[in-house]
Amino acid sequence: MAEGRAPAGSPVILVAGAGRGRVVHELARRYGADYEVQEHPDASSARTAVEHLAARGGRLAIALTALDAVGADEHVLAEIRRAFPDARRALLLDWGDWGDESATARVLALMARAAVETYLVAPRHSPDEAFHRGVTELLRDWARATGADRPGYVLVGDPARPRTHALRARLDRTGAQVRTLAPSDPAAQDLLARAGVRADADRPGAETPPIVATELGQVLVDPDDAALARAAGLRTDLPDRPVELVIVGAGPAGLAAAVYAASEGLDALVLEAASIGGQAGGSSLIRNYLGFARGVPGGDLALNAYRQAWLFGARFALARRATGFARTADGGFRIEVGGAGEEHSGVTARSVVVATGVDYRRLAVPALDPFIGASVFYGASSVEARGQAGRDVLVVGGGNSAGQAALHLARFARSVALVVRGEHLAESMSQYLIAQLEAAGVGVIGDSRVVDVGADADGTLATVVLEHRDGSRDTVTAQALFITIGARPRTDWLGDAVLRDRWGSILTGPQIAEQDASAWPGDREPDPLETSLPGCFAVGDVRRGSLKRVAAAVGEGSAVVSAVHRHLGPHTGG
Repeated sequence: MAEGRAPAGSPVILVAGAGRGRVVHELARRYGADYEVQEHPDASSARTAVEHLAARGGRLAIALTALDAVGADEHVLAEIRRAFPDARRALLLDWGDWGDESATARVLALMARAAVETYLVAPRHSPDEAFHRGVTELLRDWARATGADRPGYVLVGDPARPRTHALRARLDRTGAQVRTLAPSDPAAQDLLARAGVRADADRPGAETPPIVATELGQVLVDPDDAALARAAGLRTDLPDRPVELVIVGAGPAGLAAAVYAASEGLDALVLEAASIGGQAGGSSLIRNYLGFARGVPGGDLALNAYRQAWLFGARFALARRATGFARTADGGFRIEVGGAGEEHSGVTARSVVVATGVDYRRLAVPALDPFIGASVFYGASSVEARGQAGRDVLVVGGGNSAGQAALHLARFARSVALVVRGEHLAESMSQYLIAQLEAAGVGVIGDSRVVDVGADADGTLATVVLEHRDGSRDTVTAQALFITIGARPRTDWLGDAVLRDRWGSILTGPQIAEQDASAWPGDREPDPLETSLPGCFAVGDVRRGSLKRVAAAVGEGSAVVSAVHRHLGPHTGG
């Protein structure tokens, strides 16, 4: 075993495999002051070390396992995943291993079973910055997952109450580190006192409002979205002048439109009612996005896109919801805006891109209502995963969002099963996810739907009643329910201004004439991404026929800017 200079109790970087002295030397030289670097010649000794580390309550940040070690004992990877679900697991390859067919087959098989998350190429020289870039990315992922990289926010609130969950979800989707404390926790008393709030125990029948302490020490009592945004240094105000382009929504499609519009000199404003990144921002890992071999957390992708757009000059107004829409006398647009308590209630623009995305559909099961936000969750956010340790969890839905949520939950929960209306998953889920779910032991309950739930004596969710296609019913144990059953476009705020289908999705391009030949008022053909109102465009999941993939949304958001330029004319931008 080779150890660095880190003090006792430091997180561990573990290397398993014979002849890895150069790897250990590079790791110890670069990270040895903060991490204990351990070298183990084979999987058996690495497995024993993992068991001992878990027994003494230690922390494992990264496990780098050589192919020869895995071949001897693949169980070490399962033990790491069980004992340290947040640890990052990577194969250690030598340069050129990808040209060996047998090595490639083993790597792909391990990835398909989710036994490892990625691979790193062993350093060939010192320093090898390509190697260290991979290591630091893994360390950053681990630190973010465990809250170890910075103090971050502190949230004081009862985790069983929906409002606490809502605040935690909102903070998590901004990329912030969040530590949640119960009001009774001694560590919370100073924050409660600073906020002038008394705990429930001192006020029978009362509820302690949640408290948020920011990274800079500001203490907020039950803050709304606008207060959280401003505390993070983000803008919520609207411009007092017309702009060339308003982009409504800051999901992948809206962010892509913002990047390309601002980079080409357009005066662009982005309105976002909730969190930057939309539903994709809450995804624990997007595995099939181009250019990210080991996947990218949705929050990272969204935050980087926001920074990119901001650096090009795009302006953002967060916690601002579009509430109305109309054409102005001069051919422009007026968007009515709510939220944030700002003086201005709207903004005018020469063109508009609608990228408001979708909301998850609700189950028509009234019995779920008391549990929403505490043990019943709509969406696939990774916020709640760590809280499911030792629990039985059901995920309702058969699409990629449901699969990604189930895979992430399986790292912590005692059991996870997907409840789907169809017979199996292949109709709506990517094959790589199906393989990983099988490897992770996620069950599938087909031909079924949720019709009722039951609670323990203390009022917490305990069981879920499923009805099968033949009409029979089963009661299964579950302490949490995650629902991702399709979506409804966020288009109510548009009124009758643009043509939509009966589900609320916006029609664009040739779809307009197919539904109503008289709906297009222009003397030219509409652009493929243009709505029935010239100069108003729709991109991403809000548009009829969209592919419901992050890459597709980014592509539409990027492409629409050319159409915006054509509408505005040759003397725009710059």
